[in-house]
Amino acid sequence: MPLNKFEQQLAAEVADLEKSGLAKGEEAVVVKVVKPKGKKGPRVFLKGGGKKEFLRMNSNSYLGMALRAKVIKAEEAAAKSYGVGPGAVRFISGTYDVHTKLEKQLAKFHKREACMLTSAAYTSVLGVIATLTTPETIIVSDELNHNCIINAMKLARPKDKKIFPHLDLETMEKQISESVGQCEGVIAVTDGVFSMRGDTAPLDKMAEIVKKYSDRFPRGAVFVVDDSHGVGALGKTGRGTEELYKTDGVDILVATLGKAFGVNGGYIVSSAPVINYLREKNPFYIYTNPITPSEASAASVAIEMLQSADGKKMLKHLREMTKRFEKGLLKLGYETIPGEHPVTPLMVRDTDRTRDLVKFLRTNGILATGLNYPVVPKGDQLIRFQIAADHTPYDIDYVLKVLEDYKNKH
Repeated sequence: MPLNKFEQQLAAEVADLEKSGLAKGEEAVVVKVVKPKGKKGPRVFLKGGGKKEFLRMNSNSYLGMALRAKVIKAEEAAAKSYGVGPGAVRFISGTYDVHTKLEKQLAKFHKREACMLTSAAYTSVLGVIATLTTPETIIVSDELNHNCIINAMKLARPKDKKIFPHLDLETMEKQISESVGQCEGVIAVTDGVFSMRGDTAPLDKMAEIVKKYSDRFPRGAVFVVDDSHGVGALGKTGRGTEELYKTDGVDILVATLGKAFGVNGGYIVSSAPVINYLREKNPFYIYTNPITPSEASAASVAIEMLQSADGKKMLKHLREMTKRFEKGLLKLGYETIPGEHPVTPLMVRDTDRTRDLVKFLRTNGILATGLNYPVVPKGDQLIRFQIAADHTPYDIDYVLKVLEDYKNKH
């Protein structure tokens, strides 16, 4: 058979991953979701798990929007009106009025001139960086930036890539300064929230650095931020890391509808000329179907909810539960990285122990994500817990009790 050799090589590579403990393995399949009831937040049931219920501590749905009745109702109503799919890419006949309404909402929410929806935040980043990079562009990037930024730089093929140590702004500025006269333009890019650790980039200071050197390049210096984990989870009104640091100067902001807003898809906000250019030149936008009209409608309602009195309560509760969990970890003697973001890492710093603790949590009905090398650097192995606004004090205390039991047994 023509594929035999190829299949054998692929199988050997997967076997190596499994042997080293780096394989992701079989995916957990959710077969049922139970909405919050009484003292408990949402629970899920897994294929092969029988009647055992699981508490998700590894969901990106920071505000619990995916299970909010208003959001579900909006998606159902739009599906009945428009059907379940867009049927075409945007420039043919795949643009619906709910898409343009959502784009206007997001532009206003982020205080920008324009917005462009995409199929995912991942493709948003790929499209922005690959489309705006020329052979005479140098990209400056934090070493812990998300995989989408890393692959975007590979795809973009810039003149040079300069990677600065995590949050080392002195080196970042030096790299930009040294690029003057070496290229036509610089793209400085960072995550707003570093999703593995929950720490944040000081966007205000970074924006000042980029602005300081912009006039010294023929095409300027552009500051791009992926704040997919920040929007809806940080800031007084949920506007993300920009709001947290009172930042002015992020030229292009990428974020997602698939985390705090609880739906699906990504988006880009910037000035009108930048968005118009990306609509004409970004292949990930031009040749990809948009999110469905029903998803757009649901996201629209989620944004409205975030800006309401209910949204303020969600954000307040999210912060209270995050702080409750963080304090609990420290009280038990575990190491974490303190911060306001609901990603709360438990630093294990050992691959085998990380796997063992994740297994123990699952045995006790808790789903959490263990992150080992090469996803994180050696010595930084951790378990990423993600708090949500539909977690209850009972949920948080239950997880802490299980972690206490593990510590007592080991």
